[in-house]
Amino acid sequence: MPAQTRAVDPVAVQRRTLGVLSGGVALSGLGITVGITVGGLLARDVAGTETAAGLGQTAGVLGAAVLAVPLARISDRAGRRAGLAAGYAVAVLGSLVTVVAAVVSSLPLLLVGLFAFGAATACGLQARYAAADLAVPERRGRALSLVVWATTVGSVVGPNLAGPGEALGDVLGLPPLTGAFAVSVAVFAAVALGLLVLLRPDPLLLARQLRGAGADTGRPRRATTDAVRAVWADPRGRLGLTAVVVSHSVMVGVMVMTPVHMGHAGGTTLRVIGLVISVHVAGMYLFSPLVGVLADRAGRRTTVAVGAGLLLTAAALAGTAPSGAALQLGAGLLLLGLGWSCGLIAGSTLVTEAVDEGRRPAAQGGTDLLMGLGAALAGVVGGPLLALGGYGLVATVSAALVVPLLAVWARTREGGGAVSAQRPR
Repeated sequence: MPAQTRAVDPVAVQRRTLGVLSGGVALSGLGITVGITVGGLLARDVAGTETAAGLGQTAGVLGAAVLAVPLARISDRAGRRAGLAAGYAVAVLGSLVTVVAAVVSSLPLLLVGLFAFGAATACGLQARYAAADLAVPERRGRALSLVVWATTVGSVVGPNLAGPGEALGDVLGLPPLTGAFAVSVAVFAAVALGLLVLLRPDPLLLARQLRGAGADTGRPRRATTDAVRAVWADPRGRLGLTAVVVSHSVMVGVMVMTPVHMGHAGGTTLRVIGLVISVHVAGMYLFSPLVGVLADRAGRRTTVAVGAGLLLTAAALAGTAPSGAALQLGAGLLLLGLGWSCGLIAGSTLVTEAVDEGRRPAAQGGTDLLMGLGAALAGVVGGPLLALGGYGLVATVSAALVVPLLAVWARTREGGGAVSAQRPR
């Protein structure tokens, strides 16, 4: 082991890494959630149909899914710092394209912009894995959950910037709703620069050096498909992968159609819609440290079961709410966020533990790809389902996705079969 590596205190680096990642994710949450709040509405206004609202949200979700793989490859080759900064740079470009598309009233260009905008979501999700690179096994769930929790700050405030963002758009002479993406440009650029300057030493590269995996750029890279197969071959990895994909798909399926559903009620303002989405985002992120503790102490499998129950309850509560029932919708979406948090944190921890050090970035990128594709599909069918049978049908179909998760859960035992990282030496 090089003398320089021996001189590094991994515990101190881990604390610094968690601080930098948490700060970056907290700030980027502002840009991400304000875009999520108005993205579907902007697509609807540009195209003139409600179906386009689902397409707008789906473009962002699909972008987060597809871009997860190349960003993971960059991280694998050059470290987390390079991968995350590159992703936020793509998100800056996507925000700018979205504004231009609204100005020229082009739906195809708008979808391209929202697709690239999804890179910010991909970065926020991959940051959770970066938090686990240097963590010891018995604290891996908590380390991962702390970065998820940091998203609370920006994500709860973000939807409430939709109104001020619209005012900013007026000042800049932009079409309605596009001011939110002007905010995103500034936020994502600041986060990219901050990561480049502050995320040193790189947690993934240092973890490889400390654990003897090395960071030799000449070594053969693991294909994403091979890494995902390795996850699926491990029983707990299979549960983790299923939990992440299902939890995210159910959450997106219900959440993206909620603003459109609420818009059907006369007198429902953008501010009220933003408050409901804020409550939902609080459920996703605010309690994540407790979820991390639950995953570490009670077990990953138990936490997945809790999440599945919360998702089913949320779909029932929100799906029966009239469009003007903001309180009931808020309660349903709060539980929806909590269920997502349990599935994401416990599932991501299981995926990380299911494979060896060399396969982790590829496995993590592949997991996020599948997670995003599932959510994109949920978003695509959301608009037609809403038009066909209303918001209740959207919630019912989303809840049905929990069934395969419960089937995999029933066949999985707590503990055993996972590849755990060694403690840093």
